[in-house]
Amino acid sequence: MIRLPSRTGRGALCALVVTAAALTASTGFAQPRYDGLWSVSIVTEKGDCDRGYRYPIRIENGRLANAGSTGFDISGQVAQTGAITVTVSAAGKSAIGSGRLAGDGGGGSWSGGACSGSWTAERRGA
Repeated sequence: MIRLPSRTGRGALCALVVTAAALTASTGFAQPRYDGLWSVSIVTEKGDCDRGYRYPIRIENGRLANAGSTGFDISGQVAQTGAITVTVSAAGKSAIGSGRLAGDGGGGSWSGGACSGSWTAERRGA
């Protein structure tokens, strides 16, 4: 988890980590069935990060892209099975997440630094 000076900054980073986790994978590209705009909700369950955030993410050809205005780097992809693993980084720090997408939803867990929690995702459009 990226340690930022303010509570808001820490929460924003935690949320980005979870968002990315929700939408990328470690093995193979996903079929176009996962492509589109997704809304990811991130909840902190352990640590001093803000309680929760929601961010837009776009999946294109199985790869994750930031669909919002907050700056962060995402690496990973969605597997054909919907399994996802992601690394999100910003300001020299990083966090990881994993889980699964199925149909128009998904969920999983994330951790970074002293914080961890869960995420859920909903498809919002093409």
